[in-house]
Amino acid sequence: MADVREQVAIYRQRGWFCVPLRPRSKSPARRDWTNLRLKPEVFPEQGNIGIILGEPSAWLVDVDLDCDEAIELADSYLPPTPAITGRPSAQRSHRWYIAVGATTEKHTDPSDGSMIVELRSTGTQTVVGPSIHPDGETYETLYGEPATVPSLMLAACVKALAEAVIAKRGVSVPLANPQPSQARSLRHAGDDVEPRAIAYINAMPPAIAGSGGHSQTYAAATALVHGFGLDPAVSLAILTDHYNPRCNPSWSEKELQHKVNQAATKPHDRPFGWLRDDQPMEPAGETVDLSGFMTKSNVVIAKANEQPKSNFNANPGHLPERLFDVPGFVRRVMDFTLDNAPYPNVALAFCGAMALQSYLAGRKVATTGDLRTNIYLLALAGSGTGKEFPRKVNSQVLFQIGESHSLGDKFASGEGIQDALARSSRMLFQNDEMDGVLRQINLDRDSSRESIPNILLTLYTSAGDFYPLRVKANQKEAGHVDQPHLTLYGTATPKYFYESLSQRMLTNGFFARLNIIDVGKRGKGQTPGSARDLPEEILETAKWWADFNPGGGNFMTVHPRPLRVAFTPDAEAAINALREQTEAEYDKADEAGDEVARAAWSRTCEHAKKLSLIYAVSENHLQPQITIEAVRWASEFSLHQTRRQLYLASVHVAENPFHKECLKFKQRLSERDGHVMPRRELMRSMTLKANDFDQVVQTLMQQEEIEPVTIATKTKPANGYRLVGPDESVSQSVSETTDSSDTSPSETSI
Repeated sequence: MADVREQVAIYRQRGWFCVPLRPRSKSPARRDWTNLRLKPEVFPEQGNIGIILGEPSAWLVDVDLDCDEAIELADSYLPPTPAITGRPSAQRSHRWYIAVGATTEKHTDPSDGSMIVELRSTGTQTVVGPSIHPDGETYETLYGEPATVPSLMLAACVKALAEAVIAKRGVSVPLANPQPSQARSLRHAGDDVEPRAIAYINAMPPAIAGSGGHSQTYAAATALVHGFGLDPAVSLAILTDHYNPRCNPSWSEKELQHKVNQAATKPHDRPFGWLRDDQPMEPAGETVDLSGFMTKSNVVIAKANEQPKSNFNANPGHLPERLFDVPGFVRRVMDFTLDNAPYPNVALAFCGAMALQSYLAGRKVATTGDLRTNIYLLALAGSGTGKEFPRKVNSQVLFQIGESHSLGDKFASGEGIQDALARSSRMLFQNDEMDGVLRQINLDRDSSRESIPNILLTLYTSAGDFYPLRVKANQKEAGHVDQPHLTLYGTATPKYFYESLSQRMLTNGFFARLNIIDVGKRGKGQTPGSARDLPEEILETAKWWADFNPGGGNFMTVHPRPLRVAFTPDAEAAINALREQTEAEYDKADEAGDEVARAAWSRTCEHAKKLSLIYAVSENHLQPQITIEAVRWASEFSLHQTRRQLYLASVHVAENPFHKECLKFKQRLSERDGHVMPRRELMRSMTLKANDFDQVVQTLMQQEEIEPVTIATKTKPANGYRLVGPDESVSQSVSETTDSSDTSPSETSI
């Protein structure tokens, strides 16, 4: 028999905990095995071992095939996975997956109660090699890498497999899925493929406006056409009958047909029939965005009377690169910037192009609700990332169309902004020192009317109204600007931006209207071009905007009458759905007394409407119309912005100095792989006295924000801490043999 302890150590390195079993038995050696987190050296040399499944082992689950029919049909119903084990008399009887949030489900034969198949997760364990079966057979060791699959999809496939076994035995059972409409007949690609495909689609998340609906629907179409190899007509029928009714709003038949056509004609990274055939399930490439159902889900298993484990909001991360794709003018300006910038960066190119389109359409178009294209963009970019090139492009465009007088850079005061608007009713400010402007929010304790943030806030809300200017010396009466337009494209250093965050800032109206985009790392260098060599197509469109006079007459520059850009009916329904969603979130924040969340959710729908208007005029400046595609893009963009703002609040905004140290502690952990960090490293990075450090540790442990762990190193094990996120739970009991030389009394394992 192979070395048990050595194999336990290997399993542990893969993130899986083992439990000691009695020799030649499936039974655990201890009753409290569900709470055990044992080190390899404490395992008996002659006993069997089992892997603890589910949450303790990073959501490793086992599909246990308990009958010959289930083993025979498994390849046709279960997702492919390289991790398959068994024993000589029951080969390939265990399929292993990573399925976050999966629950244990048993499927038995209704006629005799015998077990058919079991999905095993938290609270169970499965015997693995090098254990010995009671009959003397050796269990296979789990070497393969389990495929990562959505838990709901896996449960649906296991259920479909059980029903197929029952049907094969001749036992009548009700159908698990709704039948297609009577008016539609589906051509079967095989007796088992289509039911599996329907089960797969039923487990996929529906397309919801503002939540990546395009990608999710395209992923569903791709799974049917390319994954299961179904005929496009059959795929369209399945999408119409089983997927579309769950979408909000539902797709038109023309839109679904378009998705199916895309799936059938576009290149794919996976082989044709990868879901139908026995192919390894690998991460999807960029060509097919299957992220909506191929990545680990954020399912949370709630236990009775369980309290939230962390007050961190989930980090939505950087904006997905697909959200930087706005068709038409914005895309063309981005392409030019990326082709000529010394260090091309997609996020910076996007910010520059959006700011330019926002300015060009200012005072010239509006939604039917009179929202304008004025937006405030803040790009978080470090030194040397190439922040200046997008600004140069915008400056050259305005110069070459004769509107350089509307270009501003730094503003020293609110009065300076007013004076600029008095000269030109439409301004594009490109400010590289937004850190100072943001700090003014914290310093302006009396909410001075003339502070820069308050002036910018007032101008933002006055885009469809008139804005009174201050009375200057030797001036008898105040002037005003009718429908002022100000586009702000600012940049700030991430470090100083995060340090300046405060509850006062996050609840400030100006901050709530910022679109904050973290540009990430500097792009790969290239031979730069000149911002002066603008393509004729870009200049032609910019000049068209400069000459565009929707209201007619000679007073357009003084009293504009903007073109009203309407929503299509389906776009109107989608934006209304977003409004209802954000209103519900606002009400939750209001009931909880969460001022930061209330401020964030109050502007989400407004952001989406403005962004969808910019999308529309960029896509077609001659005949703009706000389509469902514009609303879906804008909704997803604005929802991401709101969630990012709430995450920043939970991570960076402290109520007192001690709370700030606690947040700093958790931030250090969140930046590490697995959210784990050794105690010694944490003490060095926190620069606290030992007593103060231990106070932070004890507070966070009592709040169940962190838990102590033992970290394997090349020498002796080290003690450290793991951040317990909102989708994780603290181990109820940790039974480990530890080296206490680097452990405080409060951290000793039990």
